Amino acid sequence: MNAFEAMAAVIAQRRAEPMEGSYTCYLFEKGLDKILKKVGEECAETIIAAKNGDKAELVGEINDVFYHMMVMMEVCGVSLEDVTREMDVRAEKIGNLKQFHVSDHNT
Repeated sequence: MNAFEAMAAVIAQRRAEPMEGSYTCYLFEKGLDKILKKVGEECAETIIAAKNGDKAELVGEINDVFYHMMVMMEVCGVSLEDVTREMDVRAEKIGNLKQFHVSDHNT
């Protein structure tokens, strides 16, 4: 079991068997709007950490994003398998560069 699978298992367990004092349970109790707010906040903090160039801070913020995304996934019924299956499909694509429309601004 990798770290993502282990975290998904803990999150699912907290949902099935709430534990007093658990931050994950707090998020489930507050609902999807609170979880989505946290996902957005953590994404913004990740951007700032990347801009600041502090690798340790960036790694921490990325982990916060992953955690909150996984809580969101649990609520929305999206599994790690769903995500990795889609990732595998996308990895198989060759020549996936999107063509951009070029406008002639001189006319």
